[in-house]
Amino acid sequence: MNTDTQKPLKKSFKIQMLAARETAIIQSVNRFLAEKGFDAMTVDEVAAEVGIAKASLYKHFTSKEELACAAMVAAMRKAQDFIQSLPADQAPIDKLKAVTRWTMTLKLQGLMPSLPSQNSSLRATLMANKDYMDGLMEVSDALGGWIEEAQAQGQINKGLPAVAVLYTLFARACDPVLEFLKMGEQHTDEQILDLVMSTCFDGLSAR
Repeated sequence: MNTDTQKPLKKSFKIQMLAARETAIIQSVNRFLAEKGFDAMTVDEVAAEVGIAKASLYKHFTSKEELACAAMVAAMRKAQDFIQSLPADQAPIDKLKAVTRWTMTLKLQGLMPSLPSQNSSLRATLMANKDYMDGLMEVSDALGGWIEEAQAQGQINKGLPAVAVLYTLFARACDPVLEFLKMGEQHTDEQILDLVMSTCFDGLSAR
């Protein structure tokens, strides 16, 4: 009887350990994607950083593409959670600014995975992943709705197609300007965020 009651506990502990290892793997992959990008990242360095054998890593993820895809799905879920955390009564333009600043903050901290290039094998894997594509659609729909509301309220140029504004905001997730300003060591992270937010939402025209 004691043996029977102990089996579920052992199984539960094993599942928890596997889940913890998987989380560590995804965090490591996320960092490498942010620092080096998909093409330069290797499975060997991920396994080495997590402290497991390459063969053990493949028990969790069967390919480099699957590894990176899991990290991108995790990043998309964080974006969904952040969007859902915003106050429902907050002005659409302020929601857009909050999401953009949050994205750039992760980028400055080295926590935002770089988007794959057009010809990357990762791109095809992401396009075929339902969780990623559903998340992307949810985020795009939320931001797109706020953009249209902000245009209707006269806070964003009505002459710009909403999709052009959306892609401009998405581009902030991989904006090299953030790194260039940080390398210059003349501004704090908060000042860098303020500068890029200003160029993004206020433009470059003299006021």
